[in-house]
Amino acid sequence: MENCLFCKIAAGEIPSNKAYEDETVLAFHDIAPQAPVHVLIIPKTHIQSADALTEANDALIAHMFAVARKLAEQLGVKESGYRLITNIGPDAGQSVPHLHLHLIGGKELSWNN
Repeated sequence: MENCLFCKIAAGEIPSNKAYEDETVLAFHDIAPQAPVHVLIIPKTHIQSADALTEANDALIAHMFAVARKLAEQLGVKESGYRLITNIGPDAGQSVPHLHLHLIGGKELSWNN
């Protein structure tokens, strides 16, 4: 998508602090972290949100969760626990209309973060 912030990050047009990258997904550190570990995992292809997923995306979603698990271990939050969040639409807090998982951890989390 032409004006999508995350598409521009995935294309390398906007720099990011990368945590992981392969041909399908990119993970980068959030610029406004809500916890000591806060990484965004995005598909490189544009998908509006989790609400736009179809069965054709099953492998992509499985891969995003596998990347999250790998990153949780690398970033030291696998044992203590971490949260994976995806927001759908502005009322739920989705500020960038591109599917993404927030991987958040490194402290005890409340429902406010």
